Amino acid sequence: MLSGRFQHELLEAGCDEAGRGCLAGPVFAAAVILPDGFEHDLLNDSKQLTEEVRYALRIEIEQKAIAHAVAWVDNLEIDTINILNASFLAMHRAIEKLRLSPGFLIIDGNRFNKYKNVPHQCIIEGDAKYFSIAAASILAKTYRDDYMKQIAQEHPEYDWHKNKGYPTIKHRETILRIGYTPYHRRTFRVTDPQLELF
Repeated sequence: MLSGRFQHELLEAGCDEAGRGCLAGPVFAAAVILPDGFEHDLLNDSKQLTEEVRYALRIEIEQKAIAHAVAWVDNLEIDTINILNASFLAMHRAIEKLRLSPGFLIIDGNRFNKYKNVPHQCIIEGDAKYFSIAAASILAKTYRDDYMKQIAQEHPEYDWHKNKGYPTIKHRETILRIGYTPYHRRTFRVTDPQLELF
């Protein structure tokens, strides 16, 4: 069962990102402040849920959250500052967009670059432990999926509407066959799927 809050003295926002391991597209992040006592039977790590449930939960999260925001860092910035720093920057941008300023942040994962002077706690698998992080994971994932489906129309051969930019065999084979698009991260290594058979 997920918990509502890590601490109870300060206004708390949960943060998570989506798209860190992708070969193409931005990394998205979300920050969510939920009301005290918020609980939900279905809300969990976005990776554990079906697409249909994620999108249904997104509507509910946006209706019930005290504040929520989504932001991203594009592939060009990722190549410049690296994916880890880009993930932190995307979270900073999401926190910056919140209509209320949180006094405490809980972050999915084990590392984070401090945001201003706001205290934070990194929580491994936090999206399976705290409702606000789970909510942030759903917003980041669904908004990123929407973006990838949109740009998939420009480059349908890469199958982004299905793989969302992740390194599937077909995605890697297509890059090796016809090259990169302006949306690809050039600093990410693309291995030949055939090499894995040996």
